[in-house]
Amino acid sequence: MSSFDVEETLAKLSLPDKIRLLCGLGWWHTEPVPSAGIPSMRMSDGPNGVRGTRFFNGVPSSCFPSSTGLGSSFDVDLARKVGEALADECRAKGAHILLAPTVNTQRSPLGGRSFESFSEDPNLNGLIAAAYINGVQSKGVSATIKHYVANDQEFERFSISSDLSERALREIYLKPFQLAVKHSDPWALMSSYNRVNGLHVSEDKRLLEDILRKEWEYKGMIMSDWIGVYSTAESIKAGLDLEMPGPTVMRGRAVERALIAQKLFPSDIDARVRKILELLKRAFASGIPFDAPEKGADTPELRQLLRTAAADTIVLLKNKKNVLPLNTGIKKLAVIGPNAKAAMTSGGGSARLLESWTVSPLEGIHAWLKEAGSSAEVNYTIGATSHKYLPLLNSLTYGDDETNGGVLQFWNEKPIDDFMSLNPKLEAPRKPTAWSCSSTVTNIFLIDGVDSDKVDPSCYIRYVTTFIPDESGDWRIGLNVSGTGNLFIDDKLVVDLSTNPPPGNTFVGFGTAEVSNVAKGLKAGQKYKVEIRISNIELVEKGLPFPCWGGLRLGGIKVVDDEEALNDAVQLAKDSDAVVLVVGLNHDWESEGFDREDMELPGLSNRLVSEVLRVNPKTVVVNQSGSAVTMPWIDEASTVLQAFYGGNELGNGLADVIFGKVNPSAKLSLTFPKRLEDVPSYPSYGDKGQELGKILYNEGIFVGYRGYQIKNVAPMFPFGHGLSYSNFQYSDFQCTPISSDGEGKFTITFTIKNTGRIDGREVAQVYIHQSLSSLPRPKREMKGFVKVALKAGEDKQVKVDLDREALGFYDDRQMCWVAEKGKFDILVGASSEDIRLEGQTKLNETFTWTGL
Repeated sequence: MSSFDVEETLAKLSLPDKIRLLCGLGWWHTEPVPSAGIPSMRMSDGPNGVRGTRFFNGVPSSCFPSSTGLGSSFDVDLARKVGEALADECRAKGAHILLAPTVNTQRSPLGGRSFESFSEDPNLNGLIAAAYINGVQSKGVSATIKHYVANDQEFERFSISSDLSERALREIYLKPFQLAVKHSDPWALMSSYNRVNGLHVSEDKRLLEDILRKEWEYKGMIMSDWIGVYSTAESIKAGLDLEMPGPTVMRGRAVERALIAQKLFPSDIDARVRKILELLKRAFASGIPFDAPEKGADTPELRQLLRTAAADTIVLLKNKKNVLPLNTGIKKLAVIGPNAKAAMTSGGGSARLLESWTVSPLEGIHAWLKEAGSSAEVNYTIGATSHKYLPLLNSLTYGDDETNGGVLQFWNEKPIDDFMSLNPKLEAPRKPTAWSCSSTVTNIFLIDGVDSDKVDPSCYIRYVTTFIPDESGDWRIGLNVSGTGNLFIDDKLVVDLSTNPPPGNTFVGFGTAEVSNVAKGLKAGQKYKVEIRISNIELVEKGLPFPCWGGLRLGGIKVVDDEEALNDAVQLAKDSDAVVLVVGLNHDWESEGFDREDMELPGLSNRLVSEVLRVNPKTVVVNQSGSAVTMPWIDEASTVLQAFYGGNELGNGLADVIFGKVNPSAKLSLTFPKRLEDVPSYPSYGDKGQELGKILYNEGIFVGYRGYQIKNVAPMFPFGHGLSYSNFQYSDFQCTPISSDGEGKFTITFTIKNTGRIDGREVAQVYIHQSLSSLPRPKREMKGFVKVALKAGEDKQVKVDLDREALGFYDDRQMCWVAEKGKFDILVGASSEDIRLEGQTKLNETFTWTGL
């Protein structure tokens, strides 16, 4: 409906209808008003994939690499292509609004959602986000930049106050949002859960109206994070258009009462509804149907983009002995590690989705060698376990039709007296089920996907599946539930979570801790009946902020003696010509809802790496994590790759890099410190250093690499670091004078030459420093970057245009941006520490500005 008229529609809406529009309909839709021609817009998470409208039993989705990986590509063209592909999947799933990208600044590697943001640097963060947004919106889908602002930890995320200076707020935390607004105009923005300097963002008029809408001239719609509205009149007056999710908690009848009390006026309601209708006009123009059935996306072009993205987000940290690329003529290759056989596609929380397919590192290596016609013998062993929760049993559980999955049955009333008993009667329940369905996964969170017309939230659930082990031996089987529950194998109680279940962090904080026991003497290929019985009644009685029918997480692993597993790995490494050792974290360790406790790799991972390196120096260590980890073995390792979370095609992308089909070109979008104590935000982060519900951003503007440089603390790997199978030479630096028209425009040029023997790509980074200024400034600030493709022996002249953004700082004495006259050092480097060219330019007169 291209003719949809916002003002005409607004004028004919009744006040009750307007109030209704101020809150969502359920988790993923806006409220419709059919009588006024207003349908319901659909939304979907998230930053690395389009889940659709269901956490449970949704349509499978493409999973792209985590945002820290995409940021590390330093590739705005790739970011735009990823955005376009996400928009295509939004269209397939009937979604008008994508709840992404995330651009919160990474203050600390401990942040549970660090993997969701692009970088610790505001310039890189904002420009990659802008390219991503432009890609999404080029297909008529609204992007939603989030979480505005200073939402940088998970600890007490609904209430914590991020206390920081105006200068730090402007230069570091608001800057990526500002750049994205300037270069991409996101059609929607999501406010954050937290407070900033004492006031919740969702009711902060200065942040939402004065800065965002007036100073930056932002025209889009502002929605809350889910259950992130804590007031009625205040949030509406502040400029928050839409409360999510529905049904409303802070609006509805409360708005009617505020109008009676004249805390609100009809004009306040109109201002909010107008923004929702303006976004609806874009939804009409997109041509995406309303209330459409959800479909998946799978084309050869999409598969290639997923593979390209996986490879192009891998950082070559070390290649000291030129072990990489591996020769396909190798005879015996060992693949070892807890992240080798399983595909760790993404971090946890709202970023998780049901992948349409996955390729693990082990699978990718096998496929690559087979396609290359190699006769190499590939052997695998785990070496060490690294799970926080037992690995899911998705691939080892089967329904009656012998396909992967299990059956869920629901009762609104207790079916038999001893349903949850430790000594149950296992005959069929006497009462008929209210509803039933199947599931292909063993991690089930029932906040959607349940027929709410038939099943009450206060319900009893039985999950039944057949478990077929792939290895003989003792198996440790574990269960987490949301509610209370018990697990039986062949009618024998194995796990009791109905008697004083211990609380845990699963299911967004509403789940139990994992409780496990050993099932002895299981045989590979034999069928075992698994039954889980859950009561959701106690959870509902405690009170939930959203509808939930319960949840379960079933995991298991063959019991392996730690020392035996490590010794097997060492022996295999010793007997092999080369080793690919894949370690790291996973979505259980890095997730929305909680922060990491430390930077360590889990279990015996570090010892495994050290022992394998000791017996086979031709070892490629691959680390998978969304943020930095410590590497106590780094000096012994000659060859290290940082793979982040690579999405569907992580295994194929990794194999492409390992065997040289792809020359790595990514560079770290965040600093890897040697130890946690070196992080600029330490110790004022998470539950450390907090003071009466607030966290002090005591590092000010010296976040990330700025903090290491100002304190002369050497990191393990600096921001912007990343190697190639080629070598690059920089020369011929030139810089034009700075314009005197108040725009501060100037241009630098230089030449890059590929002096290696294979084609490659180099990311050149431009840093600025002003030594004499009225306020302290970082030693270096990255203000530009460019990615250049060069054939072997080729050279190209590179041009980088800069303006006042590169010169200015925020002066909180004058409450404006200032570019002070004087000399500016221009540094061009292969990283923040590897500076190849230096020059100077001069600003003749000081000038100030506000806005974009």
